[in-house]
Amino acid sequence: MGNFPGVTVDKKTGTTSLSATVTAQVIDLPGSYSLYPKRMDEWVSYKVLLNQDKDIKADVVVAIADASNLKRNLLFCTQIIDLKIPVVIALTMMDLANRKGIKIDIPALERELGVPVVAVNPRKNKGVTQLRKAIEQTAQHLYQSPARDFIDNKSLAETSIEEVKKHFPHLSDYAAIHYLINHESFGMDEVMQQKIEQIELKNNFIPTKTQAEEILQRYSRIRFIMQQTVSEPDPLQKTLFTEKLDDILLHRVWGYMILLAVLFLLFQSVFWLAQHPMDWIDLGFAKLSQSLSLSLPDNRWTDLLINGVIAGLSGILVFVPQIMILFGLITLLEDTGYMARISFLSDRLMRTVGLNGKSVMPMISGFACAVPAIMSARNIENRKERLLTILVTPLMSCSARLPVYTILIGLVIPKTYLLGFLGVQGLVMMGLYLLGLIMALIVSYVAKWFIKIKEKSFFILELPTYRSPRWNNIFPTMISKARIFVMDAGKVIMVISLILWALCSFGPGNSMQKVSQHYEQLKSQPGANPQQLNKEYQTAKLETSYAGIMGKTIEPAIAPLGFDWKIGIALITSFAAREVFVGTMATLYSVGDEDEGSLLLKQKMKAATRPDGKPVFNLASGLSLMIFYVFAMQCMSTLAVVKRETKTWKWPLIQLLYMTGLAYLMSLLTYALFK
Repeated sequence: MGNFPGVTVDKKTGTTSLSATVTAQVIDLPGSYSLYPKRMDEWVSYKVLLNQDKDIKADVVVAIADASNLKRNLLFCTQIIDLKIPVVIALTMMDLANRKGIKIDIPALERELGVPVVAVNPRKNKGVTQLRKAIEQTAQHLYQSPARDFIDNKSLAETSIEEVKKHFPHLSDYAAIHYLINHESFGMDEVMQQKIEQIELKNNFIPTKTQAEEILQRYSRIRFIMQQTVSEPDPLQKTLFTEKLDDILLHRVWGYMILLAVLFLLFQSVFWLAQHPMDWIDLGFAKLSQSLSLSLPDNRWTDLLINGVIAGLSGILVFVPQIMILFGLITLLEDTGYMARISFLSDRLMRTVGLNGKSVMPMISGFACAVPAIMSARNIENRKERLLTILVTPLMSCSARLPVYTILIGLVIPKTYLLGFLGVQGLVMMGLYLLGLIMALIVSYVAKWFIKIKEKSFFILELPTYRSPRWNNIFPTMISKARIFVMDAGKVIMVISLILWALCSFGPGNSMQKVSQHYEQLKSQPGANPQQLNKEYQTAKLETSYAGIMGKTIEPAIAPLGFDWKIGIALITSFAAREVFVGTMATLYSVGDEDEGSLLLKQKMKAATRPDGKPVFNLASGLSLMIFYVFAMQCMSTLAVVKRETKTWKWPLIQLLYMTGLAYLMSLLTYALFK
């Protein structure tokens, strides 16, 4: 959560206890600067405040105002108050206001506004009790909305307001103005829409003129309130630490160098910090599988437990340390205020490819997950730039690709260091992430010539103040993201692991029995090597199974990329979710190994060979597979959310086709170069 627009792009809901007897449902809405929405996220808040949201009827509105920039925030606050709905104003950033030398007389501000005003500091849990009390008292109607409006609504459109209120008697004068301006976006029937249109025409109501006059009146009143309640120092008197730091971090040369260094440290830390916990989890599951295989009877249920359940579970939990570390570091960047600076730095580059600086936040969010990242593109006002952002955001390497990259980098990239401290594995990981970003810019540059939407664009971004990270926020975020990964992605991985086990253990007709009988005959022959025949039997059984048939069917298409039929199965299953790749490989290689659990998955994959004896995973095939996962659309959820955001299947299908084609061509090129 951030106290500025663009951070929250949809409604987020939770519950809290206001007192021993009162529990409230809290709905966090996207931030806005005024009650005139421009972006899609602002429309979410607007419809709730104007009672046009079918799901939410707010009893109390808590308006969050930045005490260090009160004049700008009071515009929105006074607009909400004039809607005549119960309002509590929570003043945040009081510590920053004090550092700027700003003094606010809160009781006087309450008198001028006519609503409760509470100073809060959520970082230190100050003022929260008072805020709860104010909300409860406002909900019980102990505070009444001010009888007098902040502006003279009648002077703006008196006749029009009165005529609208004949149809909607419950409206305040100010709400009636908004019905005149935005009724086309409200859920009214056609007859009522026409009546309001007639009121506009009859009274020569001009929305833009009315809005301009309102803002002038409102700021005139706000200036008076500020004079009565706020004392501010000379703006040239004090230079904040934030401004001095921005001189370095937003420098046209050093800013980009620092950004690259931050990204390298981010990805290198994922390897450094997660290595030992991953090894312990991996080894623990290997020991568990080995112990169970020795102690349990050799039957189908034991096989299901070890090669289905435990293999799938290990494919989930082994990557929890990396997921937690990645999200912890990203939260750290957000908390300190640096993430917004990345948008600012990137605006010039983004504009050359048809995007703007606001596109960076969805694209950076795409490093975590493409689904909320695509939703956050609602923050972009320009329709063309928003559509381009949605089309290229899935090219960002999300956290679901992280397990795939990790295991493949560990397989084919040596654990060596350049200059004694630059880890090659970390550099490759960073390279994969940057490759997705660079390709996104290229795709956007090409696509901007084909999308025929002409709309002027501007980039206005509020840079939050640099602040020390909230450690009590970072650790819960890490745990929350790990829980989401285990519970949401984990369910998919487990289900697919069990389905895969069944597909690997059974085949059409009596084909599996024939394979078994054939190898039993070979074992009974004089001079037979039982150990070698057993390995051949496991491989033959897997190839004869339903899973083997699926893999063999698509093998001719993927063989030029350096992939075998087992990788083909993983490509199919991972369309449900990218991280399923690892669980699939764990299941396939466990089922095909007579000594389940005695080898770690990475070792099993390293030992895998083709029929000609060459390793399945070498530098060429490993890089080819990594490149495929960088560019391929490997997630059904992403396609679903693109359809929801664009309200058509046209763009998701275009996205699927161009990303699949791009992944195939780039993998083909990579394999040809390194073969």
